[in-house]
Amino acid sequence: MIPLSLADQGEPQIIKKIGGNPEIKQHLENLGFNIGGEVIVVNALGENIIVKVKEARVAISDELARKIMV
Repeated sequence: MIPLSLADQGEPQIIKKIGGNPEIKQHLENLGFNIGGEVIVVNALGENIIVKVKEARVAISDELARKIMV
């Protein structure tokens, strides 16, 4: 398992674990990040990472991306 922030761009990844406190986990779940779900890193722009999750593109901080293990 590696953090989403280190995943290869354009490669589909399966979410295996989501870390952080309950508020962070709920926030990520509301954005569509669920264990077993597929995400694709589209681009990394400075401190932000753009990912495709459930047919939507979402920008998350590098800090949040490190809490998502794929």
